[in-house]
Amino acid sequence: MIPVGVVLGTDERWRIVDEERASLADLLESLTPEQWETPTACGDWRVRDVAAHLTLAPRFSYGDLVRDWIRARGDMNRLIHDTAVREARLPTAGIVKNLRAIIGNRRLAPTTTPREPLLDILVHGQDIALALGHRREMPVAAARDAADRVWTMRFPPRPWPLPQARLVATDIEWTRGNGEEVRAPMADLLMLLTGRQDRPARGGM
Repeated sequence: MIPVGVVLGTDERWRIVDEERASLADLLESLTPEQWETPTACGDWRVRDVAAHLTLAPRFSYGDLVRDWIRARGDMNRLIHDTAVREARLPTAGIVKNLRAIIGNRRLAPTTTPREPLLDILVHGQDIALALGHRREMPVAAARDAADRVWTMRFPPRPWPLPQARLVATDIEWTRGNGEEVRAPMADLLMLLTGRQDRPARGGM
């Protein structure tokens, strides 16, 4: 088991984000047209919608936020959904190009912190991989950092309710919550925290 260690610093977070963006771009580049249309665990989003969403944050300005906020009638979830679906109309090569173009980019979407890009790429990278039946390893310390962000999220509002359980990671020192104990690898607990599954796919209770 990996000990608690030092909390990830900003530079380390960005390094992992860059690596995850690059490896996901490689995966996307290998997909068939049919695979791009595969449904994911993200509501009605297909692989192409999830991938398009991941390219938007560094390119999203305060002007964009105001315009799309009005379009979405003040509903942040609708804003996120609709901007991704619009961007997903691009040819798949364009989506991959846009993902590669933000590697090394440190620009944040309005109202977000450097922890959001890490959370986004880890969880949505899994959404894509799982939909396609691929195995995508998640850096354990990064998964813990993202899980801590979900656990403490106040703004932007957390869209997923926290599990009513005691979560215990089996591969790194991390425990949160109270109630029935759920033991699993950190990556699975992160997916549970973000509403992807009722119980971890690996590990156990």
